[in-house]
Amino acid sequence: MSFLSLNSLSKSFGGLKAVDNFSLELAEGSLNALVGPNGCGKSTLFNLITGSLTPDNGSVVFKGDNITGLSPHQIARLGVGRKFQVPAIFEELSVFENLIIAARKNRQSISLPALLNQIKLWREQNQLAGELAHGQKQWLEIGILLAQGPSLILLDEPTAGMTASETRETANLISMINRDQKITVLVIEHDIAFIEYLDCPLHVMSKGQILKSGSFSEIRNDDEVKELYFGRSQETPLMGSDIHA
Repeated sequence: MSFLSLNSLSKSFGGLKAVDNFSLELAEGSLNALVGPNGCGKSTLFNLITGSLTPDNGSVVFKGDNITGLSPHQIARLGVGRKFQVPAIFEELSVFENLIIAARKNRQSISLPALLNQIKLWREQNQLAGELAHGQKQWLEIGILLAQGPSLILLDEPTAGMTASETRETANLISMINRDQKITVLVIEHDIAFIEYLDCPLHVMSKGQILKSGSFSEIRNDDEVKELYFGRSQETPLMGSDIHA
């Protein structure tokens, strides 16, 4: 039994099919990345998983239960956490206070000092969240997700606006969360350097469907993927500016 099964999901807005008969199986404890051009349906897919949108057809099965049609609140309580592109934090509260509020939603005990150390904000724990650097705000939101005790986290462009060093540290953080805490992770990202750091299965989305799945090296050199991004097949491997979320 798959941990997360997306079965023939479809969602249209007027005459536009944002997600078209999309299927994907994620194993428990896996780390996967999803890339694709703007408008290919990635964010809509996340909205379908988290209950922000209801599919026209298909189903979302999480840990063996059909969660299609449940509210975002109900799905979050089942253990699905989502990070948006723009950090959703309480900027007027301290870093520690942000984590305390999130931890109240967790039915199991959690060590906030250990979490602060994990997200590299131990020294900033008493600092107002709004005063953090951009990359630190992204780490805080990841910490807020972890404080709630999810078993699946969906990350929407977690390195947006980060420096190269922050991007590498974020990749290390996500890999550690996946490896050490056995949390299943699905990432949307456009930064190819970040995807390469993750070194995980990669799925390319086009026109609401999965075009290709494979390792980073397989996808990077795939002629059909090159055709999608360049309009023609060529020998040059995909570079960081070639794929956009």
